[in-house]
Amino acid sequence: MSKHLEEIQKYDAKADPAIVEKMAKTYRLVLSKRDSAYVSASDEKELKTVRENFLKKKLGMKDSDDKLDAIIAEVANDMKADRMKERLTFYYLCAKKAGKLSVFS
Repeated sequence: MSKHLEEIQKYDAKADPAIVEKMAKTYRLVLSKRDSAYVSASDEKELKTVRENFLKKKLGMKDSDDKLDAIIAEVANDMKADRMKERLTFYYLCAKKAGKLSVFS
């Protein structure tokens, strides 16, 4: 089992390994750099990047910024126990809450 799958299963015990693997492959370059491998939930610029580049561009969401920001805030709250929020886990949980995991299947 990959370390990414183990991390995601802390929040979703039934996480699909195939989806996690595809996400890890898609974001391997981002995940290979320490600075970009984590999401800073306290940085507004970072959260805007998640909204614009992941939710809107990658997942194709066209909802209002407020609705997308609510998804991000919910995931940040779910992960509040982790000081270092792994980007892949953050993205997976955002996609799951948005009902968009199928983008990676």
